[in-house]
Amino acid sequence: MGSRTRLLGLSLLLGIAACQGETPPTGGNAAAPSAEAAPGQVELRILAASGTTHRFTVELAVDSAEQQKGLMARQTMADDHGMIFPFLYPETASFWMKDTPMPLDLLFIRPDGTIAAILEGKPNDLRPISAGEPVSAVLEIKRGRAQALGISTGDRVQWGDCAAPEPAANAWRADRFCPPLPQ
Repeated sequence: MGSRTRLLGLSLLLGIAACQGETPPTGGNAAAPSAEAAPGQVELRILAASGTTHRFTVELAVDSAEQQKGLMARQTMADDHGMIFPFLYPETASFWMKDTPMPLDLLFIRPDGTIAAILEGKPNDLRPISAGEPVSAVLEIKRGRAQALGISTGDRVQWGDCAAPEPAANAWRADRFCPPLPQ
Protein backbone atom coordinates (compact mmCIF):
# COMPACT_ATOMS: atom_id res chain seq x y z
CA MET A 1 0.00 0.00 0.00
CA GLY A 2 1.44 3.37 -1.01
CA SER A 3 2.11 6.15 1.47
CA ARG A 4 -0.65 8.30 -0.07
CA THR A 5 -3.17 5.49 0.43
CA ARG A 6 -2.02 5.00 4.04
CA LEU A 7 -2.22 8.75 4.65
CA LEU A 8 -5.72 8.90 3.15
CA GLY A 9 -6.82 6.01 5.39
CA LEU A 10 -5.26 7.67 8.44
CA SER A 11 -6.90 10.99 7.63
CA LEU A 12 -10.26 9.27 7.24
CA LEU A 13 -9.92 7.47 10.58
CA LEU A 14 -8.86 10.62 12.42
CA GLY A 15 -11.59 12.65 10.75
CA ILE A 16 -14.29 10.17 11.76
CA ALA A 17 -13.10 10.22 15.36
CA ALA A 18 -13.05 14.03 15.38
CA CYS A 19 -16.55 14.25 13.90
CA GLN A 20 -17.90 11.93 16.57
CA GLY A 21 -16.58 14.26 19.27
CA GLU A 22 -15.18 11.36 21.27
CA THR A 23 -12.20 11.42 23.52
CA PRO A 24 -9.31 9.31 22.23
CA PRO A 25 -9.76 5.61 22.98
CA THR A 26 -7.10 4.22 25.27
CA GLY A 27 -6.20 0.92 26.83
CA GLY A 28 -3.45 -1.46 27.92
CA ASN A 29 -1.90 -2.29 31.22
CA ALA A 30 0.61 0.45 32.07
CA ALA A 31 0.16 3.26 34.56
CA ALA A 32 -1.47 6.47 33.41
CA PRO A 33 0.82 9.27 32.32
CA SER A 34 2.34 11.19 35.21
CA ALA A 35 1.75 14.62 33.67
CA GLU A 36 -0.39 16.20 31.00
CA ALA A 37 1.42 16.54 27.69
CA ALA A 38 0.90 19.55 25.45
CA PRO A 39 -1.35 19.14 22.40
CA GLY A 40 0.43 17.07 19.79
CA GLN A 41 2.60 15.44 22.45
CA VAL A 42 2.31 12.27 24.51
CA GLU A 43 4.22 10.60 27.28
CA LEU A 44 6.33 7.70 26.02
CA ARG A 45 7.66 5.00 28.35
CA ILE A 46 10.53 2.59 27.76
CA LEU A 47 10.73 -0.38 30.10
CA ALA A 48 14.39 -1.39 30.14
CA ALA A 49 15.55 -4.95 30.83
CA SER A 50 16.83 -3.66 34.20
CA GLY A 51 13.22 -2.97 35.22
CA THR A 52 13.65 0.80 35.06
CA THR A 53 11.02 2.81 33.22
CA HIS A 54 12.32 5.82 31.29
CA ARG A 55 9.79 8.54 30.45
CA PHE A 56 9.95 10.94 27.53
CA THR A 57 7.64 13.68 26.29
CA VAL A 58 7.42 13.15 22.55
CA GLU A 59 5.94 15.10 19.68
CA LEU A 60 3.70 13.12 17.35
CA ALA A 61 4.67 13.17 13.66
CA VAL A 62 1.58 11.59 12.14
CA ASP A 63 0.78 13.07 8.76
CA SER A 64 3.04 13.10 5.72
CA ALA A 65 4.16 16.73 6.15
CA GLU A 66 5.04 16.22 9.84
CA GLN A 67 6.91 13.02 9.07
CA GLN A 68 8.86 14.59 6.22
CA LYS A 69 9.87 17.57 8.37
CA GLY A 70 10.61 15.62 11.56
CA LEU A 71 13.29 17.38 13.59
CA MET A 72 14.79 19.28 10.63
CA ALA A 73 16.44 22.58 11.58
CA ARG A 74 16.22 21.85 15.32
CA GLN A 75 19.39 22.85 17.11
CA THR A 76 18.58 21.47 20.57
CA MET A 77 16.17 19.22 22.42
CA ALA A 78 15.73 18.43 26.10
CA ASP A 79 17.17 15.11 27.32
CA ASP A 80 13.69 13.77 28.13
CA HIS A 81 12.05 14.82 24.84
CA GLY A 82 11.84 13.33 21.37
CA MET A 83 9.65 12.74 18.35
CA ILE A 84 7.65 9.59 17.55
CA PHE A 85 6.75 8.59 13.99
CA PRO A 86 3.86 6.09 14.33
CA PHE A 87 2.72 4.14 11.26
CA LEU A 88 -0.83 2.97 10.53
CA TYR A 89 0.60 -0.37 9.36
CA PRO A 90 4.03 -1.87 10.11
CA GLU A 91 6.56 -0.93 7.45
CA THR A 92 10.27 -1.20 6.78
CA ALA A 93 10.90 2.45 7.57
CA SER A 94 13.92 4.33 6.24
CA PHE A 95 15.04 7.70 7.63
CA TRP A 96 17.73 10.21 6.75
CA MET A 97 19.10 13.26 8.54
CA LYS A 98 18.73 15.86 5.77
CA ASP A 99 18.82 19.38 7.26
CA THR A 100 18.92 17.93 10.78
CA PRO A 101 21.92 19.48 12.58
CA MET A 102 21.33 17.60 15.84
CA PRO A 103 22.76 14.08 16.28
CA LEU A 104 20.04 11.58 17.17
CA ASP A 105 19.37 8.04 18.32
CA LEU A 106 16.69 6.38 16.17
CA LEU A 107 14.81 3.61 17.97
CA PHE A 108 12.87 1.31 15.63
CA ILE A 109 9.84 -0.17 17.43
CA ARG A 110 8.26 -3.47 16.41
CA PRO A 111 4.48 -4.09 16.47
CA ASP A 112 4.89 -6.01 19.75
CA GLY A 113 6.48 -2.92 21.35
CA THR A 114 10.04 -4.22 21.48
CA ILE A 115 12.94 -2.16 20.17
CA ALA A 116 14.27 -3.79 17.00
CA ALA A 117 17.31 -1.51 16.59
CA ILE A 118 18.90 1.65 17.95
CA LEU A 119 20.78 3.40 15.16
CA GLU A 120 22.85 6.56 15.06
CA GLY A 121 21.63 9.54 13.08
CA LYS A 122 24.55 11.75 12.11
CA PRO A 123 23.86 15.46 11.48
CA ASN A 124 22.84 16.26 7.89
CA ASP A 125 23.67 12.71 6.70
CA LEU A 126 21.75 11.67 3.57
CA ARG A 127 22.39 7.93 3.95
CA PRO A 128 19.23 5.91 4.70
CA ILE A 129 18.84 4.55 8.24
CA SER A 130 16.67 1.44 8.60
CA ALA A 131 16.26 -1.52 10.93
CA GLY A 132 15.64 -3.70 7.86
CA GLU A 133 12.38 -5.11 9.25
CA PRO A 134 8.78 -3.91 9.55
CA VAL A 135 8.22 -1.56 12.50
CA SER A 136 5.19 0.23 13.95
CA ALA A 137 7.07 3.41 14.83
CA VAL A 138 10.43 5.15 15.00
CA LEU A 139 11.45 7.25 18.01
CA GLU A 140 14.05 10.00 17.69
CA ILE A 141 15.86 11.16 20.85
CA LYS A 142 19.12 12.98 21.54
CA ARG A 143 22.19 11.02 20.46
CA GLY A 144 23.68 9.05 23.34
CA ARG A 145 20.55 9.08 25.53
CA ALA A 146 19.74 5.43 24.86
CA GLN A 147 23.22 4.33 25.93
CA ALA A 148 23.31 6.71 28.90
CA LEU A 149 19.98 5.33 30.19
CA GLY A 150 20.82 1.68 29.47
CA ILE A 151 18.12 1.36 26.79
CA SER A 152 18.82 -1.48 24.37
CA THR A 153 17.24 -3.69 21.72
CA GLY A 154 14.49 -5.85 23.13
CA ASP A 155 13.36 -3.20 25.65
CA ARG A 156 9.65 -2.41 25.53
CA VAL A 157 7.95 0.81 24.46
CA GLN A 158 4.48 2.25 25.09
CA TRP A 159 3.02 5.72 24.71
CA GLY A 160 -0.18 7.53 25.56
CA ASP A 161 -2.77 6.62 28.18
CA CYS A 162 -2.59 2.85 28.60
CA ALA A 163 -4.59 2.73 31.87
CA ALA A 164 -8.06 3.05 30.31
CA PRO A 165 -10.04 0.17 28.73
CA GLU A 166 -8.97 -1.22 25.37
CA PRO A 167 -10.44 0.54 22.31
CA ALA A 168 -12.77 -1.17 19.85
CA ALA A 169 -11.27 -3.91 17.68
CA ASN A 170 -9.12 -2.64 14.82
CA ALA A 171 -9.02 0.91 16.22
CA TRP A 172 -5.77 2.78 15.64
CA ARG A 173 -4.67 5.97 17.35
CA ALA A 174 -1.34 7.66 16.72
CA ASP A 175 -1.44 9.03 20.28
CA ARG A 176 -1.69 5.58 21.89
CA PHE A 177 0.45 2.45 21.56
CA CYS A 178 -0.05 -0.06 24.36
CA PRO A 179 1.18 -3.57 23.58
CA PRO A 180 1.14 -5.72 26.74
CA LEU A 181 4.24 -5.55 28.93
CA PRO A 182 5.74 -8.74 30.34
CA GLN A 183 4.36 -9.74 33.73
